[in-house]
Amino acid sequence: MNDTLLALLAFVPLVLAGVLLIGLRMAARTAMPIVFVVTALIALFAWEMSATRVLASTFQGLILTVSILWIIFGAILLLNTLKHSGGIKAIRNGFSGISPDRRVQAIIVAWLFGCFIEGASGFGTPAAVAAPLMVALGFPALAAVVVGMMIQSTPVSFGAVGTPIVVGVSGGLDRAGITETLEAGGATWMEYFRLIAGEVAVIHGIVGILMPLIMVVIMVRFFGANRSWKEGLSIAPFAIFAGVSFVVPYMLAGVLLGPEFPSMIGAMVGLAIVVPAARRGFLIPRDSWDFPESSAWPDQWIGKLEIKLDDVTGKAPISTLMGWVPYVLLAVILVASRTVEPFKNALTSFAFGWSDILGEAGVSGAIQPLYLPGGILLMVVLLTALLHRMRLGELKAAFGESSKTILGAGFVLIFTIPMVRILINSGVNAADLVSMPVAMAQLVADSVGGIYPFFAPAVGALGAFIAGSNTVSNLMLSDFQFNVAQQLGLSTAFMVALQAVGAAAGNMIAIHNVVAASATVGLLGREGETIRKTILPTIYYLVATGIIALIAFYVLGIGDPLLGLG
Repeated sequence: MNDTLLALLAFVPLVLAGVLLIGLRMAARTAMPIVFVVTALIALFAWEMSATRVLASTFQGLILTVSILWIIFGAILLLNTLKHSGGIKAIRNGFSGISPDRRVQAIIVAWLFGCFIEGASGFGTPAAVAAPLMVALGFPALAAVVVGMMIQSTPVSFGAVGTPIVVGVSGGLDRAGITETLEAGGATWMEYFRLIAGEVAVIHGIVGILMPLIMVVIMVRFFGANRSWKEGLSIAPFAIFAGVSFVVPYMLAGVLLGPEFPSMIGAMVGLAIVVPAARRGFLIPRDSWDFPESSAWPDQWIGKLEIKLDDVTGKAPISTLMGWVPYVLLAVILVASRTVEPFKNALTSFAFGWSDILGEAGVSGAIQPLYLPGGILLMVVLLTALLHRMRLGELKAAFGESSKTILGAGFVLIFTIPMVRILINSGVNAADLVSMPVAMAQLVADSVGGIYPFFAPAVGALGAFIAGSNTVSNLMLSDFQFNVAQQLGLSTAFMVALQAVGAAAGNMIAIHNVVAASATVGLLGREGETIRKTILPTIYYLVATGIIALIAFYVLGIGDPLLGLG
């Protein structure tokens, strides 16, 4: 079988997932087992992977599944804890002091607070935290998931204290070979690396200015009583103001400080500017917008997560500040766990896993239950129980409700993530073929020639769609993008930056991210509905980034002085 046919065959699992989830509107719990079986058959018979490696990849995926379920459980548990303590009621009441307008609430809770959580933690945590919080504030579950998934864009490249760049790009490139070339020209790896990080920040900053507006417009268009684009666009001045308030400090941090803190700094500065402005009604239109009455919501909008705020009886009301304290603690502890070395070392010291599963070199999995956001969330739950003076029965009720919610997500993810690991690990095979994701990327590159820079972000997004991770996409495809840039005589640093930006955007439609976010609000089975809506901002992000790429390379003639290319 020739390379083109093999590459087309590698696309089959993704196309099949799209057809089943989006085209046929099949629930992920039905679609993903089918996709898993098809992926395994292609791996065994076309890629000639050994049965042992396919099985080892499946076990590796199951270990990763446990990690993701741990995060989801922690996010749901915190929300249920706040429901029983009265904290959610206090938070909801507090928003009436900022703005009753749901568009403003989405920008503050999802965009700014969500971007901070992404910067501190990453790995799908912001959607898992923000979506149930929005449900508790009165958003329809489907709207909360769609809005929550759109957080997975601009801040993602610098999520988890810069992991997609620090781990993904560094680990994905031939660092030793590049360093040798750099040193021969009197430069260093760190200069080159900082150049990539800065270019990622600038590209995201330009494209991301409009993301709060796009988020609100899609929410209003699909979940408003009037299904109106105009009602979403009417808040454009405030939304763009919020976008600028985030991206300016974000870009400055990326260029001047490196990849660890842009998303957190952008979000903190943005919150400090936008919240007081919203309280004063700055740039907010008079036509305050809300969802239709909940009694009029279609069934597909409603999840199984119920937040009955009037259930809290026999307790003194909690202040708005005390209601928000658990989320402040979450942010502080997440940042400390990633930046304070003694604390980080203590959390990571407790781990268990399986190295070289079934004897397959490089196929390993490990779980760090305290270091993962799930462990941090559990710590915050226990602190919340003390601060909010909860009774033991209330805490037990929160645990019971959260445990029931997690079961549905587990079934879907035990097929989705092992499928991903088979694709990624397919580079070791008897036929001496590159891995399936790299084969797909090569087909795209070979098909488009000199206009490839326009498609480079889409290649990164493809990797994230497969893996559900910007970091993994960068690990898989950074070296490929580097080599394509060399062949075309273009800046390698800028091409790798395009990879990182595209991989961030791909998170908005990554299947297991959608499943994870849906699980937190009890909305499993409607993943295709979410993807049909989040594909719109994904297309915007990739097209805008592709246009920036063509202008940078062919109009501005951006170079790569560290490698003497371009």
